[in-house]
Amino acid sequence: MTESPDAARSSTPGNGRVDLPRRSEFRADDRGLADAAGSWKSAYIHIPFCSHRCPYCDFAIVDESQANEVDRQRYVDAVISEIAMEDPFGSLDSVNFGGGTPSLLTSDQLEQILNALKGRFTLTTGVEISIEVNPEDMDQRAIEGLVGRGFTRLSIGAQSFDGQVLGVLGREHGVGVAQDVAVEARSAGFESVGIDLIYGHPSESARSWRATVEQAIALPVDHISTYALTVERGTTLSRDVLAGAPAPDPDDQADRYEMFCDLAGNAGFARYEVSNHARPGHVCVYNLSTWSHGEYLGFGLGAHDHRRGERSRNHQRLDRYLEDIEGGIRPRIGSETLSVSDQERDRFMLGVRLAAGVALTPFATAFASSERGKRLIDAGIVDIESDRLVVTHPMLTDAVAREALSVSVGDC
Repeated sequence: MTESPDAARSSTPGNGRVDLPRRSEFRADDRGLADAAGSWKSAYIHIPFCSHRCPYCDFAIVDESQANEVDRQRYVDAVISEIAMEDPFGSLDSVNFGGGTPSLLTSDQLEQILNALKGRFTLTTGVEISIEVNPEDMDQRAIEGLVGRGFTRLSIGAQSFDGQVLGVLGREHGVGVAQDVAVEARSAGFESVGIDLIYGHPSESARSWRATVEQAIALPVDHISTYALTVERGTTLSRDVLAGAPAPDPDDQADRYEMFCDLAGNAGFARYEVSNHARPGHVCVYNLSTWSHGEYLGFGLGAHDHRRGERSRNHQRLDRYLEDIEGGIRPRIGSETLSVSDQERDRFMLGVRLAAGVALTPFATAFASSERGKRLIDAGIVDIESDRLVVTHPMLTDAVAREALSVSVGDC
């Protein structure tokens, strides 16, 4: 890992801002970049519409195959109204459209939301404007429409390049479609192009996964996110497993993850967070800021906020969300004000997922000095490097975070 030069930071002492265009000079796992990301401000826009619900999905979505009537423009208008309700926040360093399936909206509808954000908050120089898309929604016209409206980053939900695995995951695109979208997105002028992959379905062999990874890294992409298939309560997958279908094997998933890290690392991708690898200069600003405890606003169904030591969340039912917005009410389902010590605990729990690790704050120091922390250090699972605490085995990050919960506020 390299250390960022002081020039990466704003020239105004103490203002905590960072010159975003300079991020292109650094590796994704740069420690200085991770620390700087905590000062970046972001907005997340949740677009809940999906043509159908995938068997593993437990997100707040609208399954259009089960809905009697869907008015997407009404939802767009509601999101714009919610943006207008937000208190001043400052300029945005990143905007991320997630879902759901944001690519089901038209480019004009997406632009309406972007214009509302620009009018309410303004965007910084070098802002990242990112959107998650399903491959089957994208053609050359749609891709060029996004570029023309200011989107700078495309994240393609490929999930696999094995047709059988795509089928059991409930995906509707063919193997070659995601590859074509990546090539067309690069040609259209996107600054960064990413691919999302899911690993560990029981039907997936090691050979199949290796072929998927090799195809992904051969594409003109700058960023790859990998997610282990999980069995979430209430999903079709969970009901199948309860009925006797095989569940994902954690040992197989660990092997798949290690295989990906080796292949991606040899191809020039650096891991900057457990699930995210990027080429130099192509870290996802929204991702890195979120894991670095940066502040963000959330708009739309089920969206979450984190600002000024408070976390809030929106309704997950579309009718309730629309009812509140159209009644002039913020669609909150709950909020929590965090104490300073709680915020430090949060910063640690998020930051241990980063390859750069976390600074030795009082909380991190207390954990490293605890009996559980010492055992992890002795086992080589946690390391102290240059005044930072680093998890050396990414697949054990969640276990380390659980152990850290044993640290009491008084210990800090």
